[in-house]
Amino acid sequence: MNGLSPFEKKDLPKPPPLRKLIGPSFILLGLGLGSGELILWPYLSANYGMGIIWAAVLGITFQFFLNMEIERYTIVRGESIFVGMARKYGKLSPFWFIFSTLVPWIWPGIIAASATVLAAGLGIEYSGKLSIALLLLIGVILSLGRIVYKTQEKVQKIIIMISVPFIFFITFLLSKPADFKALAFGLVGKGDGFWFLPEQIPLAVFLGAFAYAGAGGNLNLAQSLYAKEKGYGMGKYSGRITNIFKGSKEKISLEGVTFECNEKNLTLFKIWWKRLNIEHGIVFWLTGAVTMILLSLLSYVSVFKNPGVETSINFVIAQAGVISSFTFSFLGTFFLLLAGLTLFGTQFSVFGSTARIMSENLVIISPKKFKIEKLSLFFYLFLWLQIVCGIIVLSLGFIEPLGLVVTGALLNAFSMFVYTGLVYLLNVKNLEKPLRPSFLRRGVLVFAFFFYGIFSIFTIHHILF
Repeated sequence: MNGLSPFEKKDLPKPPPLRKLIGPSFILLGLGLGSGELILWPYLSANYGMGIIWAAVLGITFQFFLNMEIERYTIVRGESIFVGMARKYGKLSPFWFIFSTLVPWIWPGIIAASATVLAAGLGIEYSGKLSIALLLLIGVILSLGRIVYKTQEKVQKIIIMISVPFIFFITFLLSKPADFKALAFGLVGKGDGFWFLPEQIPLAVFLGAFAYAGAGGNLNLAQSLYAKEKGYGMGKYSGRITNIFKGSKEKISLEGVTFECNEKNLTLFKIWWKRLNIEHGIVFWLTGAVTMILLSLLSYVSVFKNPGVETSINFVIAQAGVISSFTFSFLGTFFLLLAGLTLFGTQFSVFGSTARIMSENLVIISPKKFKIEKLSLFFYLFLWLQIVCGIIVLSLGFIEPLGLVVTGALLNAFSMFVYTGLVYLLNVKNLEKPLRPSFLRRGVLVFAFFFYGIFSIFTIHHILF
């Protein structure tokens, strides 16, 4: 693409210890906790039982392999996946990623769910005004943090370290052996009177849940940006987004650098690759899958087929009532407050990630017109644009959380279908042969591409006709 420089070559940095690599996966995990993990999969389990949980595990497994291929490009090239796609696919690429990020994520379903649950926990009436207030709070927090990436990482680590142990505790406290048996059958696709999918399940909700089994949509591509800002591989040679009002400026590079495929660098790459797979496997895949399974099991144990769980986010509030009745009332309230905080943290990181994606793609459109030095300014402009759009949607009366979440999830599922194929071709065709994905990883991406594509097309056809 015009305006992008050819790659300069430098030595691949030595990888730090595994403990110092932990970080970006927490953000992606947090992005999933408040959408698929806490809303859609528990909603499906509350209505259809544990026979659909296999798809949650398959979905997050797809995302693990996809995220690692997104990281692979940044480790090798030292630039974001978006710059790589612009190099390969041309000028339309950044326009598509701005469009496919903005449109699916202006629907403020997650923050509406957060406000609904927090209102129940605090004993106050839910209204769109509370959702708007939370949107503004997110804007203020992100605007005051010195380095955006570090702010997101810290917020998600705190939320996850509190919520995950509590979910473990309360789920095992309420579950019986028969519930774990239903879970075991569900992991292989056997439900109550069906295999894999019940006939009456809404395809739109199922596809949305599958897309949100993890981060979902273009948010997975943000892993490239955070890997770069964390200094993974050749990303060490780029800079980070800082606050435009405070803090020291860092030099940010749009174009990356790469390395010679000599014995020394290939040995270092293998170490990087092994450690990053372990980091992402433990933090994102294992923690995410277990949390999603336990939240779905908790929903099944507490409110399966209860009246009122089929239409709204109220099943979370009903769960709190069951927790209170079987344990102590304060635990039910704590569950609501923790769920509301988790949803707030998800919306917080969604805005941080989407604004980062769109600002980078704006610069890619014309590096001379939209200078990389102004990336922080563009970030905050896109951040507040999304907040204003969310306020408009809520002000128009669209305040039902579940409907908003499903709408965004459907759009994100289609965008995942598109970029899964693009990432596959980029890494297979453009990276040097010793650095390309293995046959197994290629196979998983191809399978994911067709899975997202077939379900997206089938669901759109079902809705329209």
